[in-house]
Amino acid sequence: MSNLGKAPQSSASSSRQSEDNRETSETTPLLSSSAATPRYDGDNDGSVRAHDANDAHESFWPDGPSPSASPRADVPSVKASKSKGTRWPSIIAMALLAFLSITAISVAFFVPAAVEEYAKQAAVLEPTNLSLESLTANGVRARIQANFRLDGSRVRNEHVRRVGKATTWIVRALGTEETRVNVTLPEYDNILLGSAVVPPLVINIVEGQTTAIDFVAELTPGDTDGIRMIANEWLEGRLDVLRLQGRTDIQLKSGLIPLGSHTVSESLTFEADKIPDMPQYNITRLRFRETPLPGSEYKDGMGADVSLVAFNKYPVSIDIPRLGFEVLLPGCSLDDDNILVATAFTETVAVRPQSNVTAEVHGLVRELPESLTRACPDSTSSPLDMLLKQYMDGEEATVFVRGAKWPLDDTPGWVADILSSVTLPVPFPGRSFDSLIRNFSLTDVHFTMPDPFAEPGDPDANPKVSGNIVVLAGLPSELNFDINVTNVRANADVFYKSRELGKLDLRRWQKAKSTKVDATGDQEALLKIQSKIKDAPLDVTDADVLTDVIQELLFGKKGVLLDIKAHVDVKVQTVLGQLILKDVPAEGKIPVKPLPKKSIGSLNPKVGNITIIDTTASSVELTALVNITNPTPYSAYIPYIGIHILGNGSLVGQAVVKDMNIIPGNNTNIAVRALWNPSWGGDRGVEQGRQLISSYLSGFNTSVTVRTHRMSIPALPDLGEALSKLNLTIAAPRLSLPGEDEYEKSHFIRDATFHILSSTAQFTLVSPFAHNVLYIDHVNATAFYNHTDPVGRIVYHYPIACPPGTSQTPKLPVDWSIGEGGYEKLKNALGGKLKLDANATVGVRLGAWTETVWYVGKGIGASVRL
Repeated sequence: MSNLGKAPQSSASSSRQSEDNRETSETTPLLSSSAATPRYDGDNDGSVRAHDANDAHESFWPDGPSPSASPRADVPSVKASKSKGTRWPSIIAMALLAFLSITAISVAFFVPAAVEEYAKQAAVLEPTNLSLESLTANGVRARIQANFRLDGSRVRNEHVRRVGKATTWIVRALGTEETRVNVTLPEYDNILLGSAVVPPLVINIVEGQTTAIDFVAELTPGDTDGIRMIANEWLEGRLDVLRLQGRTDIQLKSGLIPLGSHTVSESLTFEADKIPDMPQYNITRLRFRETPLPGSEYKDGMGADVSLVAFNKYPVSIDIPRLGFEVLLPGCSLDDDNILVATAFTETVAVRPQSNVTAEVHGLVRELPESLTRACPDSTSSPLDMLLKQYMDGEEATVFVRGAKWPLDDTPGWVADILSSVTLPVPFPGRSFDSLIRNFSLTDVHFTMPDPFAEPGDPDANPKVSGNIVVLAGLPSELNFDINVTNVRANADVFYKSRELGKLDLRRWQKAKSTKVDATGDQEALLKIQSKIKDAPLDVTDADVLTDVIQELLFGKKGVLLDIKAHVDVKVQTVLGQLILKDVPAEGKIPVKPLPKKSIGSLNPKVGNITIIDTTASSVELTALVNITNPTPYSAYIPYIGIHILGNGSLVGQAVVKDMNIIPGNNTNIAVRALWNPSWGGDRGVEQGRQLISSYLSGFNTSVTVRTHRMSIPALPDLGEALSKLNLTIAAPRLSLPGEDEYEKSHFIRDATFHILSSTAQFTLVSPFAHNVLYIDHVNATAFYNHTDPVGRIVYHYPIACPPGTSQTPKLPVDWSIGEGGYEKLKNALGGKLKLDANATVGVRLGAWTETVWYVGKGIGASVRL
């Protein structure tokens, strides 16, 4: 009983121990097995595991456990169980080990590459400010401010994005030690462009969180020659692509855990259109002034003060110290060296982000180099001429600026070395001088007609103009120094109603003088320039326009307004010596006053000293001296001009004048050569010629029309033809005959004497000819008293000679036909005088020329004798 009673208890205890051991064995499969380890009761774990394996059979015994419980009896059973069962703990351990190994290998190879790709694509660096705190002897202290964050949405690969987010979330922050970054140019033999020392930094790398970066770095320039070469290529436009490579060794850590040293190398490529260009700037102030030269008490130079304003669009802040520069101008060609003309320095310039930057520049020109003012080969212009022309035409000129080799006291030496080796082309905006000339006038005008023997195209074949030019020029506010104009020359185009009249050639230097007119409250300062021109050729390009101008002057009421567009060269004496300003545009208006009213009638021509040169049956060629009055303020010299003479529209003759000098007022003894030939006008011309002579001899108000023809001015046939459209009708010149008063000087018949007893009459005649004899071949005349009462008639068919001067006719027979009261009148007039009128038809002869004319005389004083 005792054994039976103990057996169940022992079995139960053994069963509980077996279960505990099984549980322990299953939860620690990777630990070494304890099957061979002796138990405290002397049994091995193996017997227990074998027993446990048979526990499943206990439920098939109705009366409890098997009575056989001997350990030895259980050994074969244990071996059989091991050979037949699966070792799951070992398999699971091996599978887990393989998974972890594969995961470690994957993480070792994939995660770093993914994290690197994630960092490249997700990193966002936003510079907020770059300020250069100071220039040091070796470089620049720069304060750099920026915002850094990781933006996973920028990563294109989804797997890379997941791995990167997970990794950065785990690491959370990275720190760096002090780092030196070297920037080189791979395409230029790895020239060191510069280096920067970056202090330790801590950056939050959790996505979406922003790290504000703010540190001061030491920037040191690298190879000066390399920097100079790159700068010059950029300035010359030869830099198409620029690749910068930055390289550094970064010591990383995460918290207190060091992550080792990592070499980082990145390249940044700038295309030509991405390289920062020169900022656009405006010149807000430009002022030139005379200033004493440093170190000289008696010599002045030319100073210039310039204010420039440019907008800084970059997040850069810097205070630029005073810098010295040299200003150069281009030579005659691109192959010539630039010419040093001035030195300059800048005041301290404050550059702030996203704001206007103002620079104050002061320059000094000591003298003008000879190479700057010397004419270029195969040209009449110097480099200075070309620069001034661009400037005054409003075009953009180019000057060159380079750093001075003599650094200012507060300029670091390395800055001066770099700047002095770089020449910067600076566009210099021009200024239009189109409105520089305020007024342009021509006074005391004198015209000279063309030389008739000049060849076409010869300057002497053009009319010439002399007079006084007065120009009022506005002084630009930039010029604050004395200007003395010594000479001027110009080429001017003259227009009338927008049509070109001609070109005024003033290519020869004319002496000039200038006077400054001070500014007033409502008027700027002016420069009055006066010059006297003499015999400047006027090339008439459109004769029809000239005709319109003359016609308007003669018959118009408002005068003529001529437009002039000129390019003027001016010699100016300045503190730097003599300068020539070429092609200064001058545009203005020249008002020409109309001729005084009735000026044509005021000519008052008088003819005297007539000499017959030649005669034909139908023509008479003669010379005469003419006196006229010029009512205009203009004078003229006419070497030669020919005009046609018309009577009532028919050509009856022509006149030629040579070497005529016309001045305002009275002009006397003008030699005129004329040809009287009415036959040019046909039968009508002959009749009109007869009527013209008859009216003229009778003392009627006779007028003739004069006009030019194609050969009026042989050198300018087109001008003569154009002016022929302009007919000028003038009073026929009065004959200036010997006499005591104006009445006598204008009448051929001075007096008459009637002899009553002999029935004859004798006349005193005055010949207009100085050297020729005029013959009266026949006379048929009737005398009237009181205009209508006939007194007598004379019919005489014998020649009567009229020699020069005063002469008397022979006694001509009179057929008395005295009307009512006639005898009484004669009786009362006996021994006295009687005023008679006469109508006559007279045949005259002058050499080979003959003509029959009519004559009407009024108020002829007739003496009555027995």
